[in-house]
Amino acid sequence: MPTKNTGKTAKAGVAKGKKAPKKAVVERATVLSSEVVYEGPLFRVLHDKLVEPGGHTNERDVIRHNGSVVILAIDAAKNKRDPWIVMERQYRHAANQFLWELPAGKLDAGETPLAGAQRELAEETGYRAKKWRPLVEYYASPGFLGESMKVFLAEGLEPGETHLEADEEIELRLVKLSAVLKLIEKGAILDGKTMTSVLLYARLQGRKQKR
Repeated sequence: MPTKNTGKTAKAGVAKGKKAPKKAVVERATVLSSEVVYEGPLFRVLHDKLVEPGGHTNERDVIRHNGSVVILAIDAAKNKRDPWIVMERQYRHAANQFLWELPAGKLDAGETPLAGAQRELAEETGYRAKKWRPLVEYYASPGFLGESMKVFLAEGLEPGETHLEADEEIELRLVKLSAVLKLIEKGAILDGKTMTSVLLYARLQGRKQKR
């Protein structure tokens, strides 16, 4: 028996009789006051008085930053299962040692993440990529650091000349994905952005290969 046409139609992609999923509500604190206690070329430190989403009044010292980009640059021309990864070795004074890392850098004011990632890869490594896509975004230490790190996957690499800043001394090397994973397992790579990006990429690649 045909049903009566009420003139109403369901939205595309939503099953009849079911509500569309609600968007996640981002709960934020109410900032009562914010004082800049330090400002430098890379970041500034704020002392905030606030009411947290749960209703608690608190005071926090927070490092504010424009955000950073990380580039997982992949050369899979010869081996898609075990591609080469562009790695950098440089001295990090905060860690008091040399670290192996993925190319990365801070965003300039008003710069989009993709533009920043393309600029940083070209400046630090000389490489340019034909294909770009976002991989993941995370906060490295959200207890006090407001720096968001956006990771991009760069593929179809083309070599070129580096344009390092005056205080940058970077050693470049192409390392197989399998070798980077072994270094992570041995504790030889201590950089968080590198571990996060490489491990996630390897997991996603493993899923593709099982299909």
